[in-house]
Amino acid sequence: MSEEIEQLKFNILNNPEIILEDLDVMRAILHAHDDANGDKVVDLRNVFVERLEDRLDKLEDTHRNVIAAAYDNMSGTSQVQRAVLAALDPRDFPAFLDTVQTEIADILAVDVVRLCIESNTKDGPLPHAVITPLEPGQINAYLTDGRDTPARKITLRSVSKSKALVYTAAAGRVKSEALMRLDLGQKRLPALLALGSTEVDRFSPDQGVDLLMFFTTAFERILRRWVA
Repeated sequence: MSEEIEQLKFNILNNPEIILEDLDVMRAILHAHDDANGDKVVDLRNVFVERLEDRLDKLEDTHRNVIAAAYDNMSGTSQVQRAVLAALDPRDFPAFLDTVQTEIADILAVDVVRLCIESNTKDGPLPHAVITPLEPGQINAYLTDGRDTPARKITLRSVSKSKALVYTAAAGRVKSEALMRLDLGQKRLPALLALGSTEVDRFSPDQGVDLLMFFTTAFERILRRWVA
């Protein structure tokens, strides 16, 4: 047994990091020291070490959260950039609408996309399945849920009870949505790009909208080329 102890002592003296870097071992040593002192003696070193451990754990958690947030931001930026480039590629309006319904929906990882366009007339067939025609004023009413409040440029939320107005036959699948109010220029009624998700918590009001704001600004400028 003495040989094993001597060998252990030799290993520790030659490589003390195996003790210093192991929190469980260090904690056991400190507690053993407390036990030797008895119940009436308080070793402040132990208290100090425990507080340092708590602070270290909090710092590590913060570090992980910062890294995760940075990664999510980079990933989101890449998605939005790819979506804008995809919107720029089509050479005609039908191809643009196809891209909105398929490629852009895939890039942004949403389940239903609708491009709502207000019009004073309802004559003629719909140019594409992705388009939902609306009457003047319906976009603002949908964005505000009928409340007397200004419509925001970007709205993230659980879906409205009137979601069938926007998503038509696919409304039953949509559990949360990102709504982007589009300015098509002077003397033109507004439009709305609606991204619907089957996940309840995919879009919520507490999420940031900086990237979606950039995408909305780019998308409405691209759309103006086709509806001007």
